[in-house]
Amino acid sequence: MAEPAAGVSRFKANYAVERKIEPFYKGGKAQLDQTGHYLFCVCGTKVNILDVASGALLRSLEQEDQEDITAFDLSPNDEVLVTASRALLLAQWAWREGTVTRLWKAIHTAPVASMAFDTTSTLLATGGCDGAVRVWDIVQHYGTHHLRGSPGVVHLVAFHPDPTRLLLFSSAVDTSIRVWSLQDRSCLAVLTSHYSAVTSLSFSEDGHTMLSSGRDKICIVWDLQSYQAKRTVPVFESVETAVLLPEEPAPALGVKNSGLYFLTAGDQGILRVWEAASGQCVYTQPQMPGLGQELTHCTLARSAGLLLTVTSDHNLLLYEAHSLQLQKQFAGYSEEVLDVRFLGPNDSHIVVASNSPCLKVFELQTLACQILHGHTDIVLALDVFRKGWLFASCAKDQSIRIWRMNKAGQVACVAQGSGHTHSVGTICCSRLKESFLVTGSQDCTVKLWPLPEALLSKNTAVDSGPMLLQAQTTLRCHDKDINSLAISPNDKLLATGSQDRTAKLWALPQCQLLGVFSGHRRGLWNVQFSPTDQVLATASADGTIKLWALQDFSCLKTFEGHDASVLKVAFVSRGSQLLSSGSDGLLKLWTIKSNECVRTLDAHEDKVWGLHCSRLDDHAITGGSDSRIILWKDVTEAEQAEEQAKREEQVIKQQELDNLLHEKRYLRALGLAISLDRPHTVLTVIQAIRRDPEACEKLEATVLRLRRDQKEALLRFCVTWNTNSRHCHDAQAVLGVLLRHEAPEELLAYEGVQGTLEALLPYTERHFQRLSRTLQAATFLDFLWHNMKLSPLPAVPPALSGSLLCLWLGLTVQPLCRATQILKGDPCSFGPVPVPCG
Repeated sequence: MAEPAAGVSRFKANYAVERKIEPFYKGGKAQLDQTGHYLFCVCGTKVNILDVASGALLRSLEQEDQEDITAFDLSPNDEVLVTASRALLLAQWAWREGTVTRLWKAIHTAPVASMAFDTTSTLLATGGCDGAVRVWDIVQHYGTHHLRGSPGVVHLVAFHPDPTRLLLFSSAVDTSIRVWSLQDRSCLAVLTSHYSAVTSLSFSEDGHTMLSSGRDKICIVWDLQSYQAKRTVPVFESVETAVLLPEEPAPALGVKNSGLYFLTAGDQGILRVWEAASGQCVYTQPQMPGLGQELTHCTLARSAGLLLTVTSDHNLLLYEAHSLQLQKQFAGYSEEVLDVRFLGPNDSHIVVASNSPCLKVFELQTLACQILHGHTDIVLALDVFRKGWLFASCAKDQSIRIWRMNKAGQVACVAQGSGHTHSVGTICCSRLKESFLVTGSQDCTVKLWPLPEALLSKNTAVDSGPMLLQAQTTLRCHDKDINSLAISPNDKLLATGSQDRTAKLWALPQCQLLGVFSGHRRGLWNVQFSPTDQVLATASADGTIKLWALQDFSCLKTFEGHDASVLKVAFVSRGSQLLSSGSDGLLKLWTIKSNECVRTLDAHEDKVWGLHCSRLDDHAITGGSDSRIILWKDVTEAEQAEEQAKREEQVIKQQELDNLLHEKRYLRALGLAISLDRPHTVLTVIQAIRRDPEACEKLEATVLRLRRDQKEALLRFCVTWNTNSRHCHDAQAVLGVLLRHEAPEELLAYEGVQGTLEALLPYTERHFQRLSRTLQAATFLDFLWHNMKLSPLPAVPPALSGSLLCLWLGLTVQPLCRATQILKGDPCSFGPVPVPCG
């Protein structure tokens, strides 16, 4: 890891979340508006709206019932959005403002499964899991039709594009298509040529032809005049969506005339264009490298000339409709994030490995996404070379790949290698130069792969295909799976961590064993070298982190604090601190010298598998099983500067307060003390006012001129003062002013006044009782004093004066003590009072 830039504080104290990349699409329908500027998609209980240009999430719409959204549709005029939830409620949205304009019961006895607007944006059809089809007038707000006859779930509804024909098409689990006449409220025809579920319906521009697709691997062209099948086209794949293309030439897609052509998307994961008249495929999209992803949805925005497709791993791909050139990529849901790394010399990008064969590269500034294909099974680990342009990945397909990012941010695979006999679970790149990498596998072996010089040449052509890597060294290192590898900053040492509860140190490049680190009670998940000291850190499933000396392989320190397995550990602050992540979803910042956990960061809801720190040591990126990727920023300096500014401001205000009190400018002094939010300082001002010769008048004048929020704060401070008998008089004086001069209605409108009064009452009653007892005692003593008759004493010699004085004191003190006991209600408890003698 590179050293931090000058000015970065030696010890970090806190990180704050700067940005989150969260799931916004978890399957189901996705739809573009007519302009192609906005993307609508379902994510659990919400419909998310994304800006297509930037990929930013603009708004999330969630119904009041907070139930999962089962269906939604955007009207053709882009004005109205309607959603249906599992609570059998329909919500009509003004989606630009994010407000519900109407909410009504769907009347279906089961959740709504499908939904569609007519071309005029006035009628809405809903198909339910109860087999019913209902039609609603969105403008007049009432139900117009209830159509029965479909067995099972109605998963597809569509209006005829000509609104004058008033035709509605629906399909249920019986694989047939029903044609409903809204004018006659009857079923005109049942189209029964499919042998499996019908997945889509598409209409020609003149409205005379309909195309249907199904999972029976055929598409059927229907004549809507006779309701007969004109042609059946075998497409040799389960089709999820078939779209009729605009009737205009598109040479890039093999469309050379203005006949009827359609595009299919299905389980083969590629788009194909077919000529309806001949049934021939005229265009096939080039196959992506790696494992193909099934396409689950496809929609065409004709006005915008854009085609949206959705893959089975929830990636959304946006194409230009006339050439199928890829325009945008969106990663809707990453499932379990297994690893994450910063990319680029300035850490401008991140690469993410999730529970998928595809890698995702995000630009941090715009969150633009690029999806990388190549591996054929789940990618397990990543690492980046020193300069940041090259990075490596390893996967369950027993292979490794090296990728290069160019200055434009585009990434391509430049090399690949295979040789392990089991999943490759960890990978580590050389630190000094881009010269080699090391991999560890479940086959308990480590392989060292030198990088060919041609790979590092800037003139290497990417189009020539990935180079083949050959392993230089293969060594069996452990008895169980190897979970982690680390290469020392000088490229001379290799550390391995295994499920066999040990870490081992090896000399490179010969891979000679130097020593074994033993002491953990469970398997090791991560090992890391210190960037400055000859120290190795290990993170284990026993919930601890240990530091080991490389000279004698002894354990130097143990850090305990995680409640579950520690999955990743990284050195920060030039090797003086550790940042760790665990299965408990927590990140912890440790100071090595003191063994102290400085901060615990809680932003993930599940295991945090990925953790990486930036080159400047001012950011960290984490990814977890909750599908969240979080960018953390070191806010230590900002918080210290803010704290210093607050202290300086407090000093200035305190000096100003002292000056105001000295000048007897009580109103400004009291307002300033309240703004400091320090009850004791406000008490000091109140006491200064009460020491004034004209205390009563000045206290009233000062308190009554305060703003309402200042009076509310003063009332809260009175609660604190009133608990102490020494300060209760000041609190009661302020209360007296407020009660005498504020109307009850105004006092009751104060914020938190009920709790304040409940806190004031018990102590006020206690103070009143204490003062009442004191007043009774004083009155009784005054009575005794005035009724005492003392005879004049004769002159006595000086030697006897002391004894006589003691006698007089005894005669005086004893009645007073008796009186006190009587006032306390215990007249018999006092015995004779001894007379003090000199």
